[in-house]
Amino acid sequence: MASSISLLKNKRNIFLIYCTLFINTYVFFKEPFEFYVSYCIVLLFFPYLYKRHTINPFLIKIFLVLLCFGLFSILIDNNNFPLFIKVYLGALMLYIFYDLVIKEYNCNVKLLFKWYLKGSFIMAIIACFQYISFLIGFNAGFNYLWLFNKWTLALGGTLGIRINGFFAEPTYLASSLSAAFFISIYNLLRKEKFIISKFESIVLIIAYILSFSGIAQLGILISIILLLINFGLIRYLIIMIPIFILLFNVLYANVFEFRDRYDSTLQLFSGQTFKLGKTHGSSFILYNNAIVTYEHLKTNFLFGGGLGSHPIAFNKYSIAKDWKVKGFNNNSADASSMLLRLLSETGVIGALLFIVFIFKCYVKYNPFYSSYHWLISNSILVMILLNLFRQGNYILLGFPFFVLLYYYNYIDFKNQNTLQASE
Repeated sequence: MASSISLLKNKRNIFLIYCTLFINTYVFFKEPFEFYVSYCIVLLFFPYLYKRHTINPFLIKIFLVLLCFGLFSILIDNNNFPLFIKVYLGALMLYIFYDLVIKEYNCNVKLLFKWYLKGSFIMAIIACFQYISFLIGFNAGFNYLWLFNKWTLALGGTLGIRINGFFAEPTYLASSLSAAFFISIYNLLRKEKFIISKFESIVLIIAYILSFSGIAQLGILISIILLLINFGLIRYLIIMIPIFILLFNVLYANVFEFRDRYDSTLQLFSGQTFKLGKTHGSSFILYNNAIVTYEHLKTNFLFGGGLGSHPIAFNKYSIAKDWKVKGFNNNSADASSMLLRLLSETGVIGALLFIVFIFKCYVKYNPFYSSYHWLISNSILVMILLNLFRQGNYILLGFPFFVLLYYYNYIDFKNQNTLQASE
């Protein structure tokens, strides 16, 4: 027992656990599934955590339901066992692991979120260093292919490079640091700060913007909207509408990546056909997966095809499956969007239940109740929404950890409210 306590209270091991939230750019092998270096950390700590804590029974119930529907989908040939078990076991293990991690630290949501913010600041420093290295021509400082085997150098964009730091691509940087970005915006707009300093907040904002990711731009918009909702949407609406219009026009006129993605997405979803060299590739990939999801839902509207079934549906319904040009069949496994993947694999019921969970566990700012919970809730909500829109991997970059932290933050807020009301 003593060894397990020292194992997880040691700062070095806290660092290792949090590496699973930020480092997913090195894989040991790709078949039969991609084995990330972070999985080694999970396997290292899992036995100790499992001995010390009980598994959340609610998680077990959820995964039992997913197991039943998954096996049923296999029986009716909507899925196959290898694809299902790969996704099912991965999600099951990661959700249990992060639930046990949170319990190991006595469900201290603020402490766990503090470590995430500190880790995000380190990642932002690395990303800014990458940009400076690019400016001075220091190749090893901005091109990390020498360090990671699942990493992409994203040249181009407004400033010649779209920074991603140690993340696989700029989209992942934007998604992973989005909760920290929300806190950073709050710290700059308000007199009081939450956990990180104004300097750390500025560095995080700079790194976030320099990614020039469409997801980062969406994250900025969602963050501002959530702040408005919490501090009085009606009061600021007259001021913010012109600012939003001005911001959109500035981005559209000056950031080619933003303009290209916006125009392409609008054209595709309004019925225009894809034009090679003119339509943005990422916009088409999202559109293609939307078509696949729509067709797949016809086979089982309520419960989908079961976890792991989207690649099978993709092979059947993709409008680019016969194209010889490479790249347009990317994201066949994760649907390029968690919302699309949830609809495809768990049906309308699964997607609706997840949305209900988001609304149920949301904590709004209350001027009459001094609490940090609304900040954590809204910041993680930004991350969840971005993943729903543009990243379909259920477990990448510790997504289960943030979903669970969102839940435990709500429980802690509810318990404190109850306690305060009884006093």
